Amino acid sequence: ICVGGLGFIGYLALLSDLLYNNWSATGANIILGLMSAVVDNIPVMFAVLQMMPDMSHGQWLLITLTAGIGGSLLSIGSAAGVALMGQARGIYTFNSHLKWSPVILLGYFAGVLTHLYLNTAYFS
Repeated sequence: ICVGGLGFIGYLALLSDLLYNNWSATGANIILGLMSAVVDNIPVMFAVLQMMPDMSHGQWLLITLTAGIGGSLLSIGSAAGVALMGQARGIYTFNSHLKWSPVILLGYFAGVLTHLYLNTAYFS
């Protein structure tokens, strides 16, 4: 509902114009993946689908990769992380997850670089 409201108001068009027209699609997809650490990755992907940017097959694969991994940077970025914090109260907390964020960020950029290296044929 929130993504639909943002689209109705015009914020998705502004975000799409800012990210995909002013930056490269690769840069925009990496930034949106990092944004999925704060906003759950499903609404981020739904927002990208509503924006309908003109991207190659490789770029669509990249945004799905970055949104999926980026959602794990913070425990609030994924529904599974929020559910785990709810079930393991006091044991698994937001602060206990933060100690893993640097490793997840390293994996995030390693995944992006690996994708760009292996799938260069899909970026044309």
